[in-house]
Amino acid sequence: MKFLKYPLLLSLLLNISIAGEPQDNNSWLEQLPPPWTLSQDQMDEILPLFQERFPDFQTRLKHFALWRVGTPYEIFKLGEEVEPDTDPIIRYDVSDCTGHNLTTLAAARSSSWDEALANMIQIHYKADSEGKKQPTYVSRWHYTVDRITENPNTVDISQTLLPRTVLDSVNITLNKKEDGKEFLKLDWKRSMTAYYIPNEQITAELLAKLPTIVGVCFVKPKYFKMGIVMGHEGMIIDGKYLLHASQDSGETVKLDFLDYYFPEDGAFFGGIMIFEFRENG
Repeated sequence: MKFLKYPLLLSLLLNISIAGEPQDNNSWLEQLPPPWTLSQDQMDEILPLFQERFPDFQTRLKHFALWRVGTPYEIFKLGEEVEPDTDPIIRYDVSDCTGHNLTTLAAARSSSWDEALANMIQIHYKADSEGKKQPTYVSRWHYTVDRITENPNTVDISQTLLPRTVLDSVNITLNKKEDGKEFLKLDWKRSMTAYYIPNEQITAELLAKLPTIVGVCFVKPKYFKMGIVMGHEGMIIDGKYLLHASQDSGETVKLDFLDYYFPEDGAFFGGIMIFEFRENG
């Protein structure tokens, strides 16, 4: 579909089909141009449409995430636009797992590109000693488990789903390798206990308890020795589907969560943590 300027796009896509009947949400999304093809100005035209059509935040977040299925995968493509990482602070042309989650959250909160950029800074960076957030490499939330247990924008809810007695845990110092050296040059470390849902507790019954959309991060025990807990993250929607930026597929995909998590040759991960996306963090 050729991109149309805002007045005509609004009349075509807001709520009414050509036949005059309300469009279902899947049809509406299919009429939108792919997000990875759009300029900043074009995103400025699209973002208000999501706000108008989906006034409920969680519903809006879900459908914005679904619109992004097919986005090309490229790893480590978010940065601070200055050395040592000159990649953009926010982008929608490519994505990796963390990039998908956080830039989707930023967009779902926003009615313009500039607002999404400002929201991304609030989501992706830690406050300094004066409570201000500036996009710097050192202040970035580099570790997913650190982010979901300390950042009010993406909040761990694993222990509200199951009692702690059935969870697994790891005592770890984030960013500290077995030899005592830093994994990333941050002059930072954090000692913590991470509680996570073990594989035997990951069932259809557990997924059925979840809200319409949540975040999920995947525990990788072989990374513990590097001061890392998580090996991947994504979203679970409708208590059934995983939506994530997939390195194997080369793009963002939607697939059955349990089929992905428990392939025939056995689970690739050691457990999961579930987190909420907050409208206001």
